[in-house]
Amino acid sequence: MNEPNERPGLEVRRCAFFFDVDGTLAEIQPRPELVSIPPRSLVALEQLHLSEVPVAVISGRPLSQLDALLSPLRLPAAGVHGAERRTADGDMRNLALDDEVFNAIHRDLEQACARHPGLSLENKTVAFALHFRLAPELEDVARELAETFVERYGDVLALQPGKCVFELKPRGASKGEVIRTFMQEPPFRGLMPVFVGDDLTDEAGFKVVNELGGLTIKVGTGPTEATQRLDSVEAVGDWLESLLAVLAEQPQQSTESRMK
Repeated sequence: MNEPNERPGLEVRRCAFFFDVDGTLAEIQPRPELVSIPPRSLVALEQLHLSEVPVAVISGRPLSQLDALLSPLRLPAAGVHGAERRTADGDMRNLALDDEVFNAIHRDLEQACARHPGLSLENKTVAFALHFRLAPELEDVARELAETFVERYGDVLALQPGKCVFELKPRGASKGEVIRTFMQEPPFRGLMPVFVGDDLTDEAGFKVVNELGGLTIKVGTGPTEATQRLDSVEAVGDWLESLLAVLAEQPQQSTESRMK
């Protein structure tokens, strides 16, 4: 597996960029609310966006949290692994559970988690996350609990393991499928997808982008479907800035010529 060059050999204006957030654009923290995206990465994302290079964020976080992290930038985005999606036109496309079923799952999960101090339940409004980062000894407990609920509500829920978390998401929500959907719409359609991620949740995205003939970049160590690798969140910031340097050398193209 290769590392991206210092000066990427990409035709940046012929690419559509997709980024995970936690562990990719931002360092992972003990609690989700402590996470922030480095200012230089925000500036680089904004410059790509202002240069009409399609950029979207694809995350397990809800869209409301993504918007807060990226503020004042407002990008096309998929939250909760694709259960929430905002198109480039600003339209919302959500997968949602029935309110009665969702509330019943929430109530039962709260009761189950209360028996295990240190296990944190996050309600993402369309999904749930069982965090055990602050109590790693509860990993097996969290896994068993998540598997039990997915089995109980298998017609509406799917299990998504992540870093120190097990997520219960709506069936059909997938980073891979949501990237595929974005790539069928303007301004992404006709361009080469590039996806940067770090986690198990990103592997579905890597697989789809590879199928589409795009570029996939894994941040950090571990087995992956990605074809290239960056060492760290800091290296992602370096790479983003290198994209801007390449972009400055590539002439502006019309939308029609970019999509040929």
